[in-house]
Amino acid sequence: MIENIVLVGPMGAGKSTVGRYLASRLSYHFVDTDHLIEERTGADIPWIFDVEGEAGFRVRETATLDSLLGVNRHVIATGGGIVIRTENHSRIKALGNVVYLTASVEQLLARTSKDKKRPLLQVADPRARIEQLLHERNNLYQQVADLTLQTDGRGSKWVVQQIMQWLTGNSATGF
Repeated sequence: MIENIVLVGPMGAGKSTVGRYLASRLSYHFVDTDHLIEERTGADIPWIFDVEGEAGFRVRETATLDSLLGVNRHVIATGGGIVIRTENHSRIKALGNVVYLTASVEQLLARTSKDKKRPLLQVADPRARIEQLLHERNNLYQQVADLTLQTDGRGSKWVVQQIMQWLTGNSATGF
């Protein structure tokens, strides 16, 4: 029996939305590592980035992963940059089966364009930033993933259905 499912991927790929729905379908708990960090610090992510920088935030991500080791029956949505620290890879894999949700630059841009709580996208050219982040992180996501799903133009119900089929040993389609 699968104890946890960990969702990785870029900002806007649908990790939180899919995670909530998947947890509901499995009768699992849902945890979003970004929200957990905000709860524990009493500050939002943009503030943490302003005060501690990205490096400080990444340390908090690793500590959050450590705190989740040993939980069971959870769907865990991770922040888009959690894979950049190689020490997180073994933690992510230890938590359970890992699903990489990905999307095109156009889709990611559309899904994140109005969200001001994404510090890495508060730049003059968000499209170029998304392209850069995908280029830097795609292989890292693939290294930890057990399953990769393309979410472009696909609703969360379709994505969850693919994950459920994969978990039960049936072939998921549309990778």
